[in-house]
Amino acid sequence: MVVSDAARARPAGDAPQLKVEGVVKSYGRTKALDGVSIELRIGEFVALLGPNGAGKSTLFQLLTGLFVPDEGSISIMGHDVRHSPVPALAHLGIVFQQSTLDPELTVAANLWFHTRLQGMDRKRSAARIAEELARVDLTAHANDRVRTLSGGNRRRVELARALLHDPAILLMDEPTVGLDPASRRDILNNVMRLRQERRVGVLWSTHLVDEAQLADRVVVLHHGKVLRNTTPAGLLKETGTKSLSDAFLQMTEEKNAPERAIV
Repeated sequence: MVVSDAARARPAGDAPQLKVEGVVKSYGRTKALDGVSIELRIGEFVALLGPNGAGKSTLFQLLTGLFVPDEGSISIMGHDVRHSPVPALAHLGIVFQQSTLDPELTVAANLWFHTRLQGMDRKRSAARIAEELARVDLTAHANDRVRTLSGGNRRRVELARALLHDPAILLMDEPTVGLDPASRRDILNNVMRLRQERRVGVLWSTHLVDEAQLADRVVVLHHGKVLRNTTPAGLLKETGTKSLSDAFLQMTEEKNAPERAIV
């Protein structure tokens, strides 16, 4: 098992890498987030589970510094995102719900562009690009234009890009939307390996219940509020249900639209 230099340097113990405390965000009269508190620790996989419109995307916008909360605080590796955004966000790797790759550039060119944004020198950039392309099994496609790739392979490129600067935390915002089952499984397996090999903390946003099965904890978000923050087994016990799908539907009152949550 390969462990990165940055992973070795990460502190041991139970201190959270990511801490969201009492976050509130409103758009006009609509309260998108209402007192949300979440923590993420080293090597932990947390599934943020909620139906469309629950507030997941708003939370990710706050976590990535695109907007600031009306109330509450967000800290990453001890840095407050509002007051120290540069050192805080430097610890994040992000895969957005919508692709942000340049389809006319090659895979390698997209990755080189990212390393320049991160201020990485050429030698380190070349090594990291080669390593991450090999990790996602796309070395042979390095010189292909992104527009020629399948949806699954584009997601692999985005995952490789998110990892180039060796972040401590990986944010995955509904990363499997629109992918076929094999591609979804591939992305999830890649991320699960990362948490073991590099002790990366993962916050995985989804409305697909099956993607939460392997999580250390499941945070159920609905109408901007955290309804549950517990283990998958704890969620079943607290709701008295036999499956995560049943628990999710019970809490979010989605009985008339189960396709929103179940694959």
